[in-house]
Amino acid sequence: MRVIIMMGSHPRHNYVAQQLIDTGNVVGYLVEQRENFVPSPPAHLDELDKQNFIRHFRDRDQSEHAMFPDSVDVPDGVSVRNVTIEQLNSEETIEWIRSLKADLLISYGVHKLSDELLAEAPAQAWNIHGGLSPWYRGTTTLFWPFYMLQPNWAGMTVHKLSSKLDAGDILHHAVPKLAYGDVIHDVANKAVKQVAEDLYYILTNLRLDELSFTPQKSAGKLFLSSEWKPEHLRVIYQLFNNDIVDHFLDGKLPKVDPPLVRAF
Repeated sequence: MRVIIMMGSHPRHNYVAQQLIDTGNVVGYLVEQRENFVPSPPAHLDELDKQNFIRHFRDRDQSEHAMFPDSVDVPDGVSVRNVTIEQLNSEETIEWIRSLKADLLISYGVHKLSDELLAEAPAQAWNIHGGLSPWYRGTTTLFWPFYMLQPNWAGMTVHKLSSKLDAGDILHHAVPKLAYGDVIHDVANKAVKQVAEDLYYILTNLRLDELSFTPQKSAGKLFLSSEWKPEHLRVIYQLFNNDIVDHFLDGKLPKVDPPLVRAF
């Protein structure tokens, strides 16, 4: 099996990339240089929301750097392409994909791929989405389950790449095991580790022509980046002191399990 991976440049993307490279199947590795991982708080915020914003993104950065690598060990023989967002869907990138003659393309953490690029991708092309589709599609989808008091719905989806955002047929859902003391970033990171480990198993134990996919029958919810506000962090840090998982495990929050799609 010949696999192309297209990844972002943040630590979580590095971890997934390394797991996939370690399967021995990767022939091409594209890295899109992503934005600063620790944004500055908007100027209009009051002091409470400013401190929540700083805390949230500082803790996310520290948590990811503690759990995931800052670099990827790429063996000789793997073609590496580093791009900006402007170069992601360029003719040069499309030609690079053509030249590798891969059986499978997997994307995670890159911006939207163009129809022209998808037309040149292998017949099997998957995206790793940080959220359980179709219920949590779009952006910030590992945050919203906590805001909705559904920490057990914080997971990852592997689905077919399509021109419609996070809407392709689903191969696999990955969800982490929750434990007492887990805070919001712990669960997000555990979800990333789980999907990477699950994909490693899929690529090393299953045949591509034997995999089945489940259509996304429900429209679910598409979360837009404009919908997230720093004020939402008050639920996480003031109302629950970042112990939503403990409340959930203690039975103090309703428990409804997501209907998961599993590849194995």
